[in-house]
Amino acid sequence: MQEIPFYMVDAFSDRAFGGNAAAVCPLTEWLEDATLLKMAQEHNQSETAFFVRTDNGFELRWFTTQGEINLCGHATLASAHVIFEYLDYEHTEIRFSTRFVGELTVTRSGDWLTLNFPAWKTESTTPPALLLLSLGIKEYEEVRVARDYLVVLKNQQQVEALTPDIHSMLPLGKMVCVTAKGDNHDFVSRFFCPGESVAEDPVTGSAHSMLIPYWGEKLGKTQMQARQVSARGGELRCEWQGERVLIGGQASTYIIGSVFLHEGEY
Repeated sequence: MQEIPFYMVDAFSDRAFGGNAAAVCPLTEWLEDATLLKMAQEHNQSETAFFVRTDNGFELRWFTTQGEINLCGHATLASAHVIFEYLDYEHTEIRFSTRFVGELTVTRSGDWLTLNFPAWKTESTTPPALLLLSLGIKEYEEVRVARDYLVVLKNQQQVEALTPDIHSMLPLGKMVCVTAKGDNHDFVSRFFCPGESVAEDPVTGSAHSMLIPYWGEKLGKTQMQARQVSARGGELRCEWQGERVLIGGQASTYIIGSVFLHEGEY
């Protein structure tokens, strides 16, 4: 039998029940991909992060209940929180090597952790009719596309008032981020995940890889304060550095336990 440490962390929050929950499992060596997926499905969180210590830092991977994904902000923040708080890690910077986006770093300053992520450019696009129909909107400022759709609305109230039919977004083949200039923040957003176990992601670090360059150019700023206005909500400190973005947040531990895998299960 193999015992694997298990942590559930609320990322982008300084307390339980806020931000975005992620499961985190430190491994001594990689298990089969099928096992990692089954574990993520059992945890039934938006993401489960797995990492393995190496000579140069840590290898990091992220799984939803559907499969491995290319980038996840809140589960990276949660993983860094676990390493800093529980694994006797003495440095102030963690280096993660990843399969799809190269090296990522997370630095600690007091209670705040800062992700160093790639910046994603978006391109203007004509929105599919299904996108507008599923969001329940007819008016918008603009629609752009990168890994996800980016729908820009006029104000924060419109973003908060959305009651989309998330399941109907499935044929779009993409996640959907909706954003606007904030009342008390530089910008706000919400993020919808058709087909995933969590239909609306509470706080989405990876979406800020495209939100930060967009709003940085729009507002003429490099440092910004952002909030994801989901029911749980979360605060993000943002900085645009050209080809990279810095995304800062806090994290709070909710559960510490163990996963038990018996022979033949991994």
